[in-house]
Amino acid sequence: MRVVADLGLCQGHQMCTGEAPEVFGFDDDADLVTVLQEHPDESLRSDVTSAVKYCPAMALSIEED
Repeated sequence: MRVVADLGLCQGHQMCTGEAPEVFGFDDDADLVTVLQEHPDESLRSDVTSAVKYCPAMALSIEED
C-alpha cells in the first residue's frame, strides 16, 4: 500500500494524525499534513484507512502496490 496526501486539498484539520500518528505528521509552518511513511506496514492498514475515511477535505488516499 502507498499513502498519498494531496496537499492542494489539505486544510490542516489534522484528523489523520489522530487516526494514524505513525504514518501522518503535521507541518505547522505550512499548515499541511506530512506523510511520515509512504509505504507503511500492512499492520497499520486499519489506522490508515480510518485516516483516509475521516479526512474532512478528502485529501488522503491509498494506492495499492
